[in-house]
Amino acid sequence: MAWSDIRARYKRSVLGPGWITISTAIGVTGLGFVWSYLFKIDRASYVPLLTVGLVLWQFISGCINEAVSVFTRQANIIRNLSLPLSVHPAQLLLRHIINLAHTLPLFFIVSLILGQPLSLEAFWAIPDFVLVVLNMFWMALLVGILGARFRDLEYLIGMIMPMMMFFTPVMYRPNALPPLMQKFMWLNPFGDMIEIIRYPLLGETVPTHLLLMNVAMLVVGGGATLALFNAKRNRIAFWV
Repeated sequence: MAWSDIRARYKRSVLGPGWITISTAIGVTGLGFVWSYLFKIDRASYVPLLTVGLVLWQFISGCINEAVSVFTRQANIIRNLSLPLSVHPAQLLLRHIINLAHTLPLFFIVSLILGQPLSLEAFWAIPDFVLVVLNMFWMALLVGILGARFRDLEYLIGMIMPMMMFFTPVMYRPNALPPLMQKFMWLNPFGDMIEIIRYPLLGETVPTHLLLMNVAMLVVGGGATLALFNAKRNRIAFWV
């Protein structure tokens, strides 16, 4: 179902999802030159950092922005077919994972061009990514339930998410901020999900507190969302 969505979206397009890769590459090139100059950071170390941040932010923000209407857009299927409702946020998430697979290689290309070799730490990004995907699933499910019940949420999230990019360590690292602001930055779940993958890809060891934050989000957020879903699942068909 996710693959069919992608094929339908890019029907008759020569490059298909390759356009996502091209637009991300242009953004990395432009922002890399500008921000490395403004921050007075070595370009060879900053551009890979920026690439990971932008690629992961596209994945996270894309999931959240579309999750708010994940059930309302599938209203006909929900009313006419007996499918588990969890299929729809899973389909949304898998579609964005496929898009991510088109853009993530940019990081390896950038690292190769700038002479930043990968270390063995990079392999830890794989289990960390699994943890991020699990967190994104319950977030998409939660936002989808709330979006089906409160239709204004779609406009609210559409307004908040662009602003959230600047409060999330996409183009910078939390350690570039003053100590007090760093503490508040770690309370940003999107920042925690980006950093837990960025650390190993840049050859750094993931801090223990960052791992604990992501696990805690999964246990607490996932448990609360599951309880809400079990309580309201029979009403979703009427809401949409």
